[in-house]
Amino acid sequence: MTIDIPQFTLGIEEEYLLVDKETRGLVVNPPESLLKECKEVLGNQVTNELLLSQIEIGTKVCNNIQEAREDLAKLRKHIVEVTGQHGLAPIACSTHPFSRWSEQEQTPKDRYELLTNEMQAVARRMLICGMHVHVGINDDDLRIDLMSQLAYFLPHLLALSCSSPFWNGENTGLKSYRLTIFDNLPRTGLPTEFQSYSDYKRHIEILINAGVMEDSTKLWWDIRPSARYPTLETRIMDVCTRIDDAISIAALLVSTIRVLYRLRIKNQRWRDYSSMLIRENRWRAMRYSFDDGLIDFGIGSIVPFEELLDEFVELALEDAKILGCEREVMETKDILNRGTSAHRQLKTYELSIAAGKNNEDALKDVVDMLIRETATDL
Repeated sequence: MTIDIPQFTLGIEEEYLLVDKETRGLVVNPPESLLKECKEVLGNQVTNELLLSQIEIGTKVCNNIQEAREDLAKLRKHIVEVTGQHGLAPIACSTHPFSRWSEQEQTPKDRYELLTNEMQAVARRMLICGMHVHVGINDDDLRIDLMSQLAYFLPHLLALSCSSPFWNGENTGLKSYRLTIFDNLPRTGLPTEFQSYSDYKRHIEILINAGVMEDSTKLWWDIRPSARYPTLETRIMDVCTRIDDAISIAALLVSTIRVLYRLRIKNQRWRDYSSMLIRENRWRAMRYSFDDGLIDFGIGSIVPFEELLDEFVELALEDAKILGCEREVMETKDILNRGTSAHRQLKTYELSIAAGKNNEDALKDVVDMLIRETATDL
């Protein structure tokens, strides 16, 4: 019997914050022509977001990680160039170091009006950005099954991507503060485990028929079957400031999905762990990134993240070779050496304070670092 192996195409979506190069603060009212100018170059690969100080890009459907990197670099480069003509710059991070949500203006769009009318201040506080990775899987039931199995690895992916240590001008003590804001929305966090796609649909239809949501785009789980595309969409990650970090995490993700698929066709599967346990690691990733390890559920103790990443990479490597992204998967280890964006933001801030700068100027130095690194290696 011939087994039809999914192609595992992928696409990457990133949300950026738009800052004024002079003040380093978020631009509350960007030029009305800005999005139009971006669309003239990038077409439908760029769109607005909830707040006027945000912008979102999405790659095309890519056949491999190299295509994804090329397209993502093109998108970032053009956003840098177009915004630069207006004295602005994008920063690829999940929270702004000091600008406040209460000072932002909402994008005038029906879907955003509906969201804020329903969610009120919970939605208005969504001054956060993320990275979403879509992996193409045409089979509905396969997407549901792989979603359940992949949940175990979500905290590991988050730990590698953290970029939101500051909120309202303060060091929050968390490497990913973004999720503390996002988790105030309903239907966020880890998804429920479903037995099949029809089981999933039954649950969704109850919420739609009850009138609490229009469609499944209003599921904001850490991972979900995309409502628009035949993909499994992983959403837990902060947006990575360095493009190389984004690509290596995407490579590790798609390779892991292929691993889980191979297990499935052998009538095997990754061991199921309770959402209670996975949530504990999710919290640890938010709090520490990779600084203080995650729980190894098998032995029931905290293990250094470096050891867990070695095991993770080893698990994915065979499939990474087949997918042609072995180098990119191995480069996840470089993140441990140079730190996530959150680590680098905090280091920049600490060095500025040590040099005698006040809190405001130190935070501006962090923004300068983010502007610079967002545009690096494009």
